[in-house]
Formats: sequence, structure tokens, C-alpha cells
Amino acid sequence: MLKFGRIVTKYKKLILILAIVLLIPSVLGMKATRVNYDILVYLPDDIETVKGEDILADEFNMGAYSILIVNNMPTKDILNLEDKIKNVESVDRVASIADVFGSNIPTEMLPEEVKDAVYKDNSTIIFVTFDEKISSDSTMNAIKEIRNIADERCKISGMSATVLDTKELADSEIAIYVLIAVALCLLILQLALDSYVAPFFLLLNIGFAIIYNMGTNIFLGQISYITQAISAVLQLGVTMDFAIFLYHSYKAEKENYKGNNDEAMAHAISKTFVSVLASSLTTIAGFLALCTMNLTLGKDIGIVMAKGVLFGVICVVTILPSMLLLFDKIIEKTKHKEILPKFKTLKDFNIKHYKAIIVVFLILLPFAIYGNNNVKVYYDLDKTLPMKLSSVQANHELKDKFEMVSTEIALVDKNVSNDKMNEMIDRIDNLDGIKWTIGYSKFSKLGIPEEMLPEDIKSLLVNDKYQLVVINSEYQMATDELNSQVNEINNIIKEYDSNGILAGEGPLMKDLVEISDHDFNSVNFVSIGVIFIIMMLTLKSISLPVILMAVIEFAIFINMGCATYTNTTLPFVASIVIGTIQLGATIDYAILITTKFIGLRKDGKTKLEAIDEALGTSINSIAVSGLCFFGATFGVAMYSKIEMIGSLCTLMARGAIISMLCVIFILPAFLILFDKLICKTTREMSKIKN
Repeated sequence: MLKFGRIVTKYKKLILILAIVLLIPSVLGMKATRVNYDILVYLPDDIETVKGEDILADEFNMGAYSILIVNNMPTKDILNLEDKIKNVESVDRVASIADVFGSNIPTEMLPEEVKDAVYKDNSTIIFVTFDEKISSDSTMNAIKEIRNIADERCKISGMSATVLDTKELADSEIAIYVLIAVALCLLILQLALDSYVAPFFLLLNIGFAIIYNMGTNIFLGQISYITQAISAVLQLGVTMDFAIFLYHSYKAEKENYKGNNDEAMAHAISKTFVSVLASSLTTIAGFLALCTMNLTLGKDIGIVMAKGVLFGVICVVTILPSMLLLFDKIIEKTKHKEILPKFKTLKDFNIKHYKAIIVVFLILLPFAIYGNNNVKVYYDLDKTLPMKLSSVQANHELKDKFEMVSTEIALVDKNVSNDKMNEMIDRIDNLDGIKWTIGYSKFSKLGIPEEMLPEDIKSLLVNDKYQLVVINSEYQMATDELNSQVNEINNIIKEYDSNGILAGEGPLMKDLVEISDHDFNSVNFVSIGVIFIIMMLTLKSISLPVILMAVIEFAIFINMGCATYTNTTLPFVASIVIGTIQLGATIDYAILITTKFIGLRKDGKTKLEAIDEALGTSINSIAVSGLCFFGATFGVAMYSKIEMIGSLCTLMARGAIISMLCVIFILPAFLILFDKLICKTTREMSKIKN
């Protein structure tokens, strides 16, 4: 690697020019990458409910639908509004009870069941379908246009409206996330480094890596808004220690090669690359473990973040050295005394009281395990958004006025007779929590002849292959009650049509709950297994990976336990991915101390001498790295109005501090306590005397 380092120093100007030029296609790629704001898109394609959504889109042009709540509007005006909405691009059909009965029949003359379902407190509903999927650009543009057409008497509910509001809110916040993260990291670096200017170059270097990473996302086709929101701040927090390591290494090598900065940097690059490569492998492995999730949002986050760490390593050994060499004089002129302490008193306390630390660990362990195992999570996507959003208000009004909380759509074979269909619908109507159902066969029961039905209503409910039944439940999304109800409805449908499918938001959310529960366990096991193998090969030990994993997993348990003991309910995505992210991002802290410890033991030092020096030379780096990770995520957690992002950043910020403290306090105690076992189970250490 020394040869590579000398090439970098020789062509430093060219590297910096090339780095700047590469920003152009990266920015273009970043702007061209589509961002998806719909979590349900990441459900597997082969599950029945997703197939049902595809049938709705292909057979009924119902890629998405929204329910408009109209307040204090005469029937004549409702029909005029419908005509305007029908002309909006991507709107397929518009239907309301006014289409069936017209404007001449007074509301009080309507069948009682109809009035109860669609008229409440001078309000009624309009059903609008779109020919594209929930989160497609055309559907969201149509929602925007409908909002422009309608006045304050009309509110738009449904997933597409929620997705649009999520998009607009997220887009307005993302730039501020980065500014907050950069400002807090800059403050920490000013305290930790010995130059006023050097922190700007370290941050600028990571800025290059972030832009390259975001620009290359174009090859993925699209990324989720969660990935877009957290990837920059997470990449900043995770890869900052690589840049700090190179800077410190360069400073040390300058003492050995005075007057020859290029040679000093070449050696610094060589040493940094070897050290950073091992650390980055565990971090990359942790992120790639997310790709094993059945919910493909994990793959989305995992690939982007693994790629981001790789770009971070490349930039640290190419662009950062070039900048430090070219601006060395400015850095030297702005030198100051490091403000961050060396933590000598803390180090001495740890070593002296290592037995007491182990006792505290054993006392806290059962509480940490209990807290981790009893975290409450929620899946209702409305809860992740502020109440002030118009779609959230509309969803709540639909629930409060019309008791429409979850809407399902049954797809049944066209050849099932009207009598059988009505029998099936009656059984569904009698289930607890079902408010009403609408099916093609049901209109005749309500006294409405088939020839009276407008073509739009007919085509909405039946075609040459399927007939639809719209089912309204009063149960909240993703609750045990709704999931149980979905199972009951499915069982009834299958009795009348073995190939029948129950689609809609309720069944999709049920699948989301079941898949997420599976992913929570599987992704953690995979990340632990992969990182364990990497550490076993890197450290050449059987016992050390177990010890290091125990420390970081304990930190993860405490982090999750904090949510339990503060009675905080977490959004499901945060609870699934945080364990893998915290493990992959902070295991480096433990590896740093451990590699120094085993190196010193091999050099003949006693276990106390080795841990004293290993901890003494590492504690400052770990503190800076942990604080940068905290700074990059804490500000976003405090600012974000999107609970999904805010909760995830809160967990990452808290996890960074907890992992840092566990590595500084508990790991040295473990290394001292298990020294004999470590020596026996680690290559080239079996002959070391204890």
C-alpha cells in the first residue's frame, strides 16, 4: 500500500481536479434518481395481497383510489365537481351516491343503509380511482390537481394523498438535516482536532463521498425517502472516524519525515488503508445484512449505505490526502491546542475498578434483555406524520364521521351467482367491526335496478373476470383486531371462490406486520453471523468475536430498552434496522481497542500494561467518533417532523453514545477478565504467559 500512497501524493492535484469533475455527473444522477415515499411498495411481489393490487390495476384500472370528503355541498355542485375531477389526467373513475340517485331525490328518501354509510352531518363522500399505482408520479400529480380544483369544503384522504404530503414534508426537511449534522460535527471536530481549518477539509471530503454515493443511486432505479433522509447523515457519522484516523496518522508521520510531507502522507495512507479496511468490512457487512429482509426497504437502505461506506474509504485514501497536502500551510497556520481531554483519569478508573464494572454489567444485563424483548412498535403510517397535514386530517375525519378506518376490496370470480355473493356479503356484514359493504349484487337488494346503475359504477364493481366487494372496517390499521378480521374475511371469501383475494390497505398492512416481525429476527441473526465471521478471520480468534459482540449487543439492548422503560412506541422500520445499523457502525470502536490490546500482549506486555496502553491510545479516537455519530443524527432527531425518520435518528444518536460508553467501560474489563481464554483461543498468543 505504500506504493499506492506515493502514487496519490504524486498526482494530488490531478486527483482533486478529477474529484471535482466527478461531482457533475454525481449531482445529475442524484437529481435523476426517483425517490419513493410509499412503504407498501417494498412488500414482496409474490404475496397474495400484492397480486390483488396488481389485478385491481390491470383489470379495473384501479392502481390507486382516494375518498374525498365533501362538506355542506349541494348534490348539483357535487356532480359538477365530479365532472371536473374526471378531466384530471390519470383519474380513471369518479363515483358517489349522487351518480346513482341523481340530484332530484332528497337525501331523506334514500335507503337507510345508504344514508348511514355515505351521509353524515351534511357531509358525503366521493370515490376516485386512478389508473396508476399509489405512489406513481402521475397519481400524486392528479392529487395535487384535485386539491387545486376543490375548495375548502373538500378534503382528500387515502394512501396517495398521504404519500404526497410525506413527499412534500420530507423534501422540505432533507437539506436542513444535512446542515444540522454538518454544524454539530464541525463543532465536535473543532474541539477534538488541533486546527481550525482541518475540520472543514474532513467534512468536505465526506461531502464528496456522500454526493458520489447519492449520484450512483441512479443505477438502483429509485430509493425510499427514508434512505434519502438518513443516508447522508448516517454516512457522515459512520465514516468520519476514517478521516480522523488519516489526519492523526499524517500528523504522526510528519514527525518521522520532517520536511517531506509527501512521504509522510504516503506512509499515513498505507497505515490508514490497512486499519480502515478491516473496520469498514464489518460496517459494510452490517449494512448488507439488511438486504436479507423480505421487506425490500432493507435492501434499499443496505445497498445505499454499504456503497456509502465504500465511497468513504476511497475518498479518505485519495481525496482527503490530496486536500491536506495542498492546503498544509493553511492548516499549520491555524493550529491550536486540542480542547478535548485525553481521559487519563477515566482510563485509570476503568482499569482499577474493572471487577466492579463487571458486577454492574451483570446487574444491568437482565433489565437490558427485558427492555429489548418488550419494545412496543406501531405500523400505522399516519402516526409517523404531523396532524397538521391535510391528508392526515382527512383520514381522521373519514374515521370520525363515517367510521371508515380500513377499506378492503374482495376480488371474487365473476361467475359466482348474485345469491351466493349476497350470502357471502351478509356473512361479512355480520362480523364484528364491519360497518358496511358494497357489491354489484347488493344493489338489487337495496331496491336499485341494474339498468339504473351508471356505467361508471358498473365498471367499478364488475368486469368479465371479477366482481368486487368494497368492505369498510372500523378497526385501526395494523392492529390485532383488524388482522384477525382480515383472516376471517379471507376464510369466508375462500368458501365461495377458492381463488378469491382480499386486497386493499388493511390486508397489505397485515402482511407488513407479519413480514416485519420475521425480518426483525432474521436480519439481526444474519448481521451477527456475518460480522462474527469477519471478526474471527480478522482477529484470528474464536473468543474475541464473542466478547466484542457481547459488548455491542448489550449496548443495543440498552438502547432498545430505553424505549421500553420510557414507554415509547417505535415505528416498525426503526425497530427492525437499528440493531444492524448500531452493530455495524459501532463494532469498530471495540475492534480498535482489541487489535491494540492483542498486539501489545504479543509484544510481551502484561494484560494490565496492554489494556492501559490500548485504552489510553484509543479512548480519544472512540470518543470523537462516537460524538460525531451522535452529532450527525441527534440534530435530525430533534428537528424532523416525520416520526419514522426522527425515531430512527434518535435510536442511532442514543446508540452511538451507549456503544461508546460500553466499549470504553465494559470491553477493557472483559479483556482483563478473559485474558487467559483469549490467549488460548487466539492465533500466535497461545504461548503468552498470563
